[in-house]
Amino acid sequence: MLAALAIRDIVLIDRLDLSFGAGMSVLTGETGAGKSILLDALSLALGGRGDAGLVRHGQAQGQVTAAFDVPMAHPVRALLRENDLEADGDVILRRVQAEDGRSRAFINDAPVSVSLLRQAGGLLVEIHGQNEARAYTDPAEHRRLLDSFGGCEADCAAVASAHAAMRKAVRALAEQEERIEAARREADYLRASAEELAQLAPVVGEETELADRRQSMMQVEKIAGDLGESFDLLNGTASPITEIASLWRRLERKAEQAPGLLSGPVGFLAEALDRLEDARAGLEAAVRETEFDPRALEATEERLFALRGAARKFQVQVDDLPALRERFEADLAALDAGEEALAGLASAAEAARSAYDAKAAALSKRRQAAAKALEEAVSRELPDLKLERARFIVNLESDPQARSREGIDTVEFWVQTNPGTKPGPMMKVASGGELSRFLLALKVSLADKGSAPTLVFDEIDTGVGGAVAEAIGSRLARLAGKVQVLTVTHAPQVAAKAGGHFLIMKEDAGADRVATRVKRIDVDHRREEIARMLAGATITDEARAAADRLLSDAPRA
Repeated sequence: MLAALAIRDIVLIDRLDLSFGAGMSVLTGETGAGKSILLDALSLALGGRGDAGLVRHGQAQGQVTAAFDVPMAHPVRALLRENDLEADGDVILRRVQAEDGRSRAFINDAPVSVSLLRQAGGLLVEIHGQNEARAYTDPAEHRRLLDSFGGCEADCAAVASAHAAMRKAVRALAEQEERIEAARREADYLRASAEELAQLAPVVGEETELADRRQSMMQVEKIAGDLGESFDLLNGTASPITEIASLWRRLERKAEQAPGLLSGPVGFLAEALDRLEDARAGLEAAVRETEFDPRALEATEERLFALRGAARKFQVQVDDLPALRERFEADLAALDAGEEALAGLASAAEAARSAYDAKAAALSKRRQAAAKALEEAVSRELPDLKLERARFIVNLESDPQARSREGIDTVEFWVQTNPGTKPGPMMKVASGGELSRFLLALKVSLADKGSAPTLVFDEIDTGVGGAVAEAIGSRLARLAGKVQVLTVTHAPQVAAKAGGHFLIMKEDAGADRVATRVKRIDVDHRREEIARMLAGATITDEARAAADRLLSDAPRA
């Protein structure tokens, strides 16, 4: 519940500190006293829209602090823990509004975003009023409220889990179908490419080996001709060795006839013959070693060029061709296996869909029962609120094909204000006063079902009086037995039902300005205030007596 509210320099409020208790408290005062300022300040602390116009004239900034005492299991504490904020003790929301329009937000004295402050505020306080966005009028919330009323939380969790499993199974099936379809489109290409590479049978490192071999063979081709010609010169019929040998033999015979004269030349010729014979033998060996087969070079080049052509075609390096072949073969194998896996995934998706449909149908059935019970609960509240001819309708529509994590149902609260009129959404059909009473009846019916711990009602009794105001007050008092209720009211019948009463007034603050003050009043002062609400400016004894009668059954402040 809201334990304390501290306001500094907001519009006409310079300094205000209020403490609230459990049950129902009312805030009353003359028109223009500042009740709306108080609610604007509270809204600011809850993450509402900031405005430089809220800062009191002449001040640099205004500030509002709201302290809440909530159970340790309250959802707001989980929200704080998720955002690494202190979650023990009181929950303190603070908003600082600067005169230049900027604002800062704090939770438990830690700076936070306004968005997070708004999330926390929404879990702690609901504000209901005729001229503002009201809780429970948003159709997006109606399904959650119905589920809370019907105790469908476990079914909702089961449906959400089944929906997640279904989406996962359907996504897996779709991804496999996409992979197979892509593989099918490329199957002919994959098969032809795999066969081409299988025939080519590339080996890592083969390009380098073939290139080196080709280079060597081309070099040999260039020198083989010269070697052959040289060998033929020394070994053929025109070889100089024969003539030199014949000359050596003639001179050797002559040397015997003239000793000492030809021994030198004869020796040199013998030595030359030995060298020439060595050269011939060496050339013969070289010719044998460089025997060149043009077909071998041609085969090497064809293989090399085939590998490089394939690499260009598939846009990879030659050494990557073996891995590419393996990939093509694996894709083909995956296509075959994928066809088999597809059937299994389709079966799993259908099973997940059937499981979801069963859980969603069970939830829908519970919602239908809850809708009927909620209609009856709200209808019981309507006669005393002078809506005895009106109907409250839970418009529940189911579409088994509209699967979502929330189920297959859409829920919207409708009303029919008079017999014979067309029912429709509550916000569109009901007038301002009617809507406030419908909301009150709904809130009473849902009091202990997913409500924020503090409810603020802003003049929901506007335009009604007498028995209707009495009925509104009684229902607010009943509601206060389960949650904290703060009510801004002009109806004395409502004010008399409260356990706590705060009077809002304007006082002279000097320097030609006024300030809004709020004080808690006791029983005697409550009688005077309720008498004023009954009689107006002049309070009569009759008004005081009527106030006494209204207060006779009210809780003591």
